[in-house]
Formats: sequence, structure tokens, C-alpha cells
Amino acid sequence: MSWRPQYRSSKFRNVYGKAASREHCFDGIPITKNVHDNHFCAVNARFLAIVTESAGGGSFLVIPLEQTGRIEPNYPKVCGHQGNVLDIKWNPFIENVIASCSEDTSVRIWEIPEGGLKRNMTEAALELFGHSRRVGLVEWHPTTNNILFSAGYDYKVLIWNLEVGEPVKMIDCHTDVILCLSFNTDGSLMATTCKDKRLRVVEPRSGRVLQVGAGFEGKNPQNGWMGKAMD
Repeated sequence: MSWRPQYRSSKFRNVYGKAASREHCFDGIPITKNVHDNHFCAVNARFLAIVTESAGGGSFLVIPLEQTGRIEPNYPKVCGHQGNVLDIKWNPFIENVIASCSEDTSVRIWEIPEGGLKRNMTEAALELFGHSRRVGLVEWHPTTNNILFSAGYDYKVLIWNLEVGEPVKMIDCHTDVILCLSFNTDGSLMATTCKDKRLRVVEPRSGRVLQVGAGFEGKNPQNGWMGKAMD
């Protein structure tokens, strides 16, 4: 009896992707070029948010997912920031709440109306000021509602309690600009990468640095880290 290698067949073996038709895409959106080496968009089960080019401040679009097709130039925007918007993140617990941060040193929380925007939104539900320089990153705590993290060009991470609108903790262990911030699944540990090419594992509750390691070599920003690998 001759031995033959066994191959496991896959039902995905001959599956090919196909681009959606134009009417099922989002078209005509002036995407920003000023994000902090981040994704320029954020999506949840109801809305797509996209940071856009703007003059005299920062703005982003919020579009219901079912509203595909060409987006008109005068489509309503979230435009309360005084500087370029650098990051946006949807609240994982409340689908119509989104956080944004900007070159104007502020973090803002926005409540999007049911069905999306009908006119420009300029008044935020909450404005958070605590950084001394522009804010490049925002990240929601994965398991605790109303807890938001922000990282600024002042090399600091602030932990905000949105119920009182104030920072409850400052993590000041970085020596350069923070490029990425990520959590493990229960939020008990936080990992950051920094322009100093170091990767840090931090306990958010105490602010204690548990581990420091060498990041990736090279000149490209270190903005990728798998939070689930921390478990």
C-alpha cells in the first residue's frame, strides 16, 4: 500500500472577492490627509464616520450604513473642532456616541441623532481639555462604559471619566510621541508603541509599566499591535 499525502479540501478554495456596484459604495467623500497615522474612518453597526478635508477647523462625516451612493459636497458634518481631527472612535456600548480628538488639544464626545445628521453639528455633548499639545489618539476602554483614553503629543496618556468630564489618571512614562494604544480583552492591560521605538505594557489602573521591549526596526511608524495577544 503506497502512502499518499492527505489534502484537506476547503470550501473557500475557489472563492474570489468582487467589488460592490457603485450604488452600494460611498462616493464623493474628500478624505483627510492629516490623520495621526491612524485610520481615517470608524464604523459600527449603524454608522460610518470619516474624517474629511476642511478649512478653518476639523470635521468628519457620519453616514448611516444604508445610505450608500454619492455623498453631496454639502452633506452635514460634525465640525466643532478648531483644528484638524486626528482620530475618531465609536463608543462600544452606545452606538450613536463617538469620540474625536484634534490638533486643537481637545477631546470631544458627540451624540449623533437617530437617522444621522440633518445639519452641521457644532456643539459637542462633552469637551475635554487636559493635554498641552495636540491629541493624536483616542481609545475607549473595552469593558467599562464612560472610560476613555487619550494620547497627546505631550507624551501623556489621560484616562477620562466621562461621568464627571475630568481625567482620573495620567500615565507619564513615554519619552516621545505615542503612535498606538491597545488593550487586552478585559482592559486590565494596555500596550503602547512610541516614536522612541519601544513597546510598553502598562497596567492602566496603577499606571505601572510592567514590561518594556524593543519595537520594530526601521523608519516606518509602529502603529500595529494585537490586543488579544496580551491575554
